[in-house]
Amino acid sequence: MEDIKKSIAASLHITLAQVNNTLKLLEEGNTVPFIARYRKEMTHNLDEEAIFKINEEYHYQENLKKRKEDVLRLIETQGKLTQEIVEAVNAATKLNEVEDIYRPYRQKRKTRSTEAKRKGLEPLSNWLLSAPLNGDVLKEAAKYINAEVEDAEAALKGAMDIIAEIVADDPLNRQKIRSSLENYGYIITKAKKEHDDEKGLYRLYYDHKEKLKYLEAHRLMAIKRAEKEKVITVSFEYDKDYLINYAYKRLGAKKGSITDPYLLEAVSDGLERLAFPSVENEIYGEHLASAQAKSIEVFATNLEKLLLQAPVKKNRVMGFDPAFRTGCKLAILDGTGKLLHIDKIFPHPPVNKVLEARAKFIKLCKDYDVEIVAIGNGTASRESERFVAKAIEEGGLAIQYTLVSEAGASVYSAGELARKEFPDLHVEERSAISIGRRILDPLSELIKIDPKSIGVGQYQHDLPAKELEEKLDFAVEKCVNRVGVDVNTAGAELLARVSGLNKGIAAEVVKYRDINGRFENREELKKVKKLGAKAFEQASGFLRIKDGKEALDATAIHPESYKAAKNLLKDYPYPLGSSALQEALQGLDIAAKALELNVDTYTLTDIVEALKAPLRDYRDTFAGPLLRSDILELEDLKIGDQLEGVIRNVVDFGAFCDIGLHDDGLIHKSKMVKGLSVSPYDIVKVGDIVEVYVIDIDEKRGKVSLSLFP
Repeated sequence: MEDIKKSIAASLHITLAQVNNTLKLLEEGNTVPFIARYRKEMTHNLDEEAIFKINEEYHYQENLKKRKEDVLRLIETQGKLTQEIVEAVNAATKLNEVEDIYRPYRQKRKTRSTEAKRKGLEPLSNWLLSAPLNGDVLKEAAKYINAEVEDAEAALKGAMDIIAEIVADDPLNRQKIRSSLENYGYIITKAKKEHDDEKGLYRLYYDHKEKLKYLEAHRLMAIKRAEKEKVITVSFEYDKDYLINYAYKRLGAKKGSITDPYLLEAVSDGLERLAFPSVENEIYGEHLASAQAKSIEVFATNLEKLLLQAPVKKNRVMGFDPAFRTGCKLAILDGTGKLLHIDKIFPHPPVNKVLEARAKFIKLCKDYDVEIVAIGNGTASRESERFVAKAIEEGGLAIQYTLVSEAGASVYSAGELARKEFPDLHVEERSAISIGRRILDPLSELIKIDPKSIGVGQYQHDLPAKELEEKLDFAVEKCVNRVGVDVNTAGAELLARVSGLNKGIAAEVVKYRDINGRFENREELKKVKKLGAKAFEQASGFLRIKDGKEALDATAIHPESYKAAKNLLKDYPYPLGSSALQEALQGLDIAAKALELNVDTYTLTDIVEALKAPLRDYRDTFAGPLLRSDILELEDLKIGDQLEGVIRNVVDFGAFCDIGLHDDGLIHKSKMVKGLSVSPYDIVKVGDIVEVYVIDIDEKRGKVSLSLFP
């Protein structure tokens, strides 16, 4: 396995020791967040993504090595293993390369070639391959006429079928096809004569041709969906004549051989009927898998950014769930998310009680000291935004509003968690609560929803479900553990995402808390049923206890480092987080102090940061919601206007930015950095607040194009 570890180290540009230590820690049952946060001295500060990749790559390489061993063993049992095959298998770096080598030796289902061999025609195929210069082909073929071979022509046809399969299975022929298609080939799409694409969603691909190697992931995903919906056909174009000639030459036929025409026909048949379609499907599948992997990464990155939005702390919020016919549901919450009041207004058609709705809205805002209105961005959201902006102005209210993604809110509101918390409320009322809580504490609220329902990805329904779920779960786990969890207020769904815990243990934590009251220190966690020593080790540093018996329990310092932290504080006897302590620790010689305290420098650095700011929220470094107090109409805009907006979604071709209109504006990737077309993911993230410039207005479609530069 040492060669695998060396390969991983080289590919990730890290040391072999980092790979070895990371794999050892994982084998010992440590979680990725725990390793990233509390074992930095062993990994040399690798983050969660690097640890995840090491684990993922190691398992791939293990599978690759096992498959190589299996292939060599299977070929050897046939008595056909050569040193050349051994070297080729050992040199392979991908599973498909190993499978290409094994293809000629694989036990095949019934094919034209296997049937010809069964009829006794293999010797004739060998004679054709010997490329004799003299003789009579038909007379030679006639020797093989039997009960199943009616004449010489049938014999020749069977022999050529055997040769065709030999040519199609040749690893070098397949590699040549692969290289030609990958480097020089084109993907071609054509609209079917009859299709159901009334809105023209796929019109770009009705007659499209582009080099395969330049095809971007989002375009391939669109092509695949259009093909799946039977709107287009997909084919490939590359130099097949060159490849047929290459394969023919590999047979070693002699010039002027009497079997030359038969060999050339067999080669053409083998490639056209077998090899070309097979390799095309493989490459199409590989490119699609790569595009899917990229889409999953996009989804996970956007989800992570959304979950890590800075919370709006200690503000009274009105959650506003817009609707037309059924009315807008209002939920007023205190700074902790506790429900204070539920109400409903009808400011929109068909009821149109605008004046009554406005009066009630203003009264509620004043009665409950509402500071922010969180408006769901679904049906009637922009109409509700206009209503709120006008009510704020007419009521002289010193409050602001923001649009909040309500993706997944209805799923949560109709689910068991919401029913359990608010059994007497309607689904829409629970939805208003969820919308309000999404700005008070985005992570705690969004954690209740299936990540796939949050709506920050692209082509999510076309992605492999297992891989998507694993990556999104990893993103959620990473966010939860970076932020930490208040063990005395968190629900079971949030606790279950903590390193070392699961649904069962989380339920026991809540049960213990319900019976015994709040936890007073981390040590008390050891009394929780199912929470054993390993789970305590993995989880305790991420579980916070504020105002408990042990001050360090409110920090990210792990209990295993309390001794070092307390010894450090003996030299600096100031309250945690105080300016005096911050100033005293500012110029600390970390290396010297680490040696004195018998800890590593990574751990001491983290201890010092936690002591200086014990209640620091990791999310405070990220942008919160964009707050507004007035409304923007399309007719208000003109080319060149500079506006402030919030990034709602990032995709391969750009980003969608909310500037206050009914639909988000598009910032194409070519309009992110002047003079360059860049990767949008390197420039903006979901939730970023950005300055944008209007570069195009399509009044008919209600669309606006934006740029990050004037």
